[in-house]
Amino acid sequence: MAQHKSAIKAHKQSLKRALRNRATKTKIKTYSKKVEEVVKSKDLTQAIAALRQAESIIMKAVTKNVLKLNTASRKVSKLAHKVKSIEESVATA
Repeated sequence: MAQHKSAIKAHKQSLKRALRNRATKTKIKTYSKKVEEVVKSKDLTQAIAALRQAESIIMKAVTKNVLKLNTASRKVSKLAHKVKSIEESVATA
């Protein structure tokens, strides 16, 4: 365990940040799962709405330094690709 005052404070701060980061990552996973569920139900309007919400939360995580930009972009792209697949199946049907 840390002995100096500054080290003790730094440790406390790191624990707070870890909790905040974990909460944000959990939120990202939750909204990503919501998008995937809507994609399975093949409802295009709900899928687009869910994608927008998920994208917003993912990009907010970038501004909070929870995720790197490339990681966030990859996650958004993956979700967008799934929504796009519904769009194409609706267009062909």
